[in-house]
Amino acid sequence: MGWGDAPPSLDWESDLLQVDASIRDRGIRLDACYSSALRRARETSRYLAARHECKQVQEFEALNEVDYGDLMQRHKAWAAKKYPQYKTDADFVFPGGESFRQMQRRSVELVLSLQQAHAADTLLLVVHAGVIRGLISHFLGLDLTANLKRKVSHRYVGELVIEQDQCVFYDELGKHSGFVRDGIVAIPWGSNPSEIRRQGNLVDSVHG
Repeated sequence: MGWGDAPPSLDWESDLLQVDASIRDRGIRLDACYSSALRRARETSRYLAARHECKQVQEFEALNEVDYGDLMQRHKAWAAKKYPQYKTDADFVFPGGESFRQMQRRSVELVLSLQQAHAADTLLLVVHAGVIRGLISHFLGLDLTANLKRKVSHRYVGELVIEQDQCVFYDELGKHSGFVRDGIVAIPWGSNPSEIRRQGNLVDSVHG
């Protein structure tokens, strides 16, 4: 869990081929690739960047999964039993770490700064399930605590079009997240993509 530098999952390559196919099927051209600083995300980002001939690749700790602090590398079932606030309270600060809300805040701030720096570009963000839940909740105006347990597959690919710090369009290109499967979000969400400027186009893929 958290900032432990675990290797990619056993199905890493097959997951990546599926993610790659989802991006190509939509005809998306990547201008830059950004990932968390954790190994499993770094390697995914570099793999996809190479396949799409994207030369601008960078890593940010602000895109890391939540910092579980003293709970790092503990099993999730143990954490849920020891700390009932685990995935039930977005503001609970894990001992020696941070809260889901704090993780959401840092990742949203970075995404907005990247959007301002790349207003006309399409960015690939390779992040983690917790970060994706935080981004979807923020940009679609959903309660974070209520959505802490939504499933996000390694084959998830989310598309967010952001203009002036606001998400104007959201869709899911890969395996649907729990937000869609549970009926929380109907896709495509927002303005018809044919009627908006396709700028600030952020594609999130998760592998962690």
